[in-house]
Amino acid sequence: MTTLRLGTRRSRLATTQSQWVADQLEAAGHEVELVEITTEGDVSAQALTAIGGTGVFASAIRHALLDGRIDVAVHSLKDLPTAPEPGLTIAAVPVREDSRDVLVARDGLTLGELPQGSVVGTGSPRRAAQLAALGLGLEIRPIRGNVDTRIGFVTEGLLDAVVLARAGLSRLGRLGDATEVIDPIQVLPAPGQGALAVECRSDRADVLDAVASLDDADTRVAVTAERALLRALEAGCTAPVGALAEVVEGDDGLELSLRAFAGSDDGTIELRRSLVGPYTEPEALGARLAQILLDDGAADIEGTTTTATSRSEHVS
Repeated sequence: MTTLRLGTRRSRLATTQSQWVADQLEAAGHEVELVEITTEGDVSAQALTAIGGTGVFASAIRHALLDGRIDVAVHSLKDLPTAPEPGLTIAAVPVREDSRDVLVARDGLTLGELPQGSVVGTGSPRRAAQLAALGLGLEIRPIRGNVDTRIGFVTEGLLDAVVLARAGLSRLGRLGDATEVIDPIQVLPAPGQGALAVECRSDRADVLDAVASLDDADTRVAVTAERALLRALEAGCTAPVGALAEVVEGDDGLELSLRAFAGSDDGTIELRRSLVGPYTEPEALGARLAQILLDDGAADIEGTTTTATSRSEHVS
C-alpha cells in the first residue's frame, strides 16, 4: 500500500491522538502522513450548541475522506454524531482511555471542598446538569477553548475550577493538573468519552484491512451500547445525557453493564438508570435503557433546546 494519509484536526490534542494512531500503524508496517484539516468547530468562537453540536468537528474531515484527499481519519468518538455517515465506516475503535471527567481547581481543591458560590467552567450541558444536581451551590459558567485555555482560566484566577475529560489530559501529559478524578456516580461521562474512532471509506478494502488490527473488542462493545442509548434518546429527549458501559463478568460469562443519566439543565430533575445485558447485544441494551429513561420521564424534561447532537461535547 502507498502512504496512508491520516486526516486530523489541528489542535494539539487532536494531533496527539492522531500521532498515536499513526505510530500504531507504522509499527504494523505502514507508512503514514498526517494531514491537518481545519473544521468549523476550530475557527468559531461560538458555543457548540450554537453552531450545531458535535458534528462541527467531524464534517470537514469526513468530506476530505469522501473526496479522496485523505485515506483515514481519527476522531474523538464523542465528536461523531450517532447517525451513520453514508459511504464511511468506523473501521477501528482502539482501546479506550479512562472515560471519567476530572476537576482542575484552584488551591488543589476537590468538588466537595469548593466553597458555595465557586465558579466552575464547562462547555458541556451534560456536565453542567450533573454538577447542578449535586447541590453544592456552584455557579456553572459556559466556556470554550482547548485544554491549555481552559486550565488557564483557573491559573489566571478567572474561574475557581473547570471540568475536563481525563483522557484529554492523559494524552497531553497533563494529568498532574487535575485536582480530582470525578467518580461516575457523581458525573457520568459523555457517550464514547475517552475512545477514538478510526474512520475510512467503506469501499477502501485495503485501508479497512490496514487499520483493523487497532480495534479493541471490549471498547467497541461498550461505546456501541452508549451511542445506541444516545441515538434512541435523540428522537424524544432534549435533556443532557451521560452514559457509561463496562464489561463485567456474569454468571455465564461476559456481560455489559450500562449506566445512564438524563436531567434538567438546572439540576432540579435527574434520572439515573442502569441495566445489564448480553455482551453480544450492545445496541439492544442501549435501546432498552433509553426506553426506560423515556418511560420514566426523560422526554418531559426541559433540557437543552438545541439539536440532539449538542448534548455531547468536545474534550479539548
